[in-house]
Amino acid sequence: MSYELGILDKCPVNEGETSQQALLNMVELVRTAEQWGYQRFWIAEHHNTEALASPSPEILISWALAHTHKIKIGSGGVMLQHYSPYKVAENFNVLASLAPGRVELGIGKAPGGFPLSTRALQAARDPAKQGTFSEQLTLLDQYLSPRQRTDTADPLRATPLPTQVAQPYLLGASRDSAQLAVDLGWQFVFAAHLNGDRGLLSEFSQFWKANSRQPLIIALQVIVSEEAKHAEKQAQQLQLWQVTLENGQHVTVGSEAQAETFRRQSDVPVQAINRKPTAVLAGSPSQVLAELDALHQQFAIDEFMLDIPLTDPQARQETLRLLANEKQKKIPCCEAANKPALTIG
Repeated sequence: MSYELGILDKCPVNEGETSQQALLNMVELVRTAEQWGYQRFWIAEHHNTEALASPSPEILISWALAHTHKIKIGSGGVMLQHYSPYKVAENFNVLASLAPGRVELGIGKAPGGFPLSTRALQAARDPAKQGTFSEQLTLLDQYLSPRQRTDTADPLRATPLPTQVAQPYLLGASRDSAQLAVDLGWQFVFAAHLNGDRGLLSEFSQFWKANSRQPLIIALQVIVSEEAKHAEKQAQQLQLWQVTLENGQHVTVGSEAQAETFRRQSDVPVQAINRKPTAVLAGSPSQVLAELDALHQQFAIDEFMLDIPLTDPQARQETLRLLANEKQKKIPCCEAANKPALTIG
């Protein structure tokens, strides 16, 4: 068996830099990912934060496509609750027409921000017409279908019609979300970077292997440095906090202050705020690769989407380069010419 590596990027704004520089850093990172043989590069959606420059992954995808040649580019993901499924399908059909076979559509259920930005994004929407997330996702799937909606006298199509539609993925961390992906025949990415519970990962992997023929993909946070202690020190500074609402919904944020901000802005009463253990793989290249190998063997994981929770562009570049170089060392010389750089047998 073998596994592949991809990148999940949030386009962080480093201290003292402008958003323009952050976008230039993203382009350099995706170029590095392509150079070192990573399979895909996804851009997240986050709103109303000066720390991240990625509220519109569709726009950044087009820019990343223009600066690369073969790596797959996608969203990680579009937060469907804010948008018309029809408009999302149109956007990604345009992207798929620009770069056939290279565009991927990752869909997320989270808000991608705090309640203030959620209300602003949904201000023009009629809640009665929005439907449930499952209904929205099903409608999006229909618009993305090559057949689309042609069963009426005046069919509604999400044009243009690309020769290859964007590959759809659902992002989540629950059995219900995974079941939605199974029902639609979509691929799924398990958000282990937001929930490091190995028991939950084991439960999900067993469910997925039993119910889907699609690859088992998980997202993880990784920090790699020449000096293991340096990477470990960086990882210790990271935090995860879970906000539990009275309606049963959960939101994960990066600090206690952010959790309190969410509480102030939320229309739904907050039931609890708890710190969660982080699940960052941090260390030297050989240490992190060994941990990925172990996860691959234990859970039969086909691909890891790597989230690098650092803002310094050089440190992010270093993580990609060091990990890719370490993986290439494991490929036998006689096979190296015939295998992608980051696929290990």
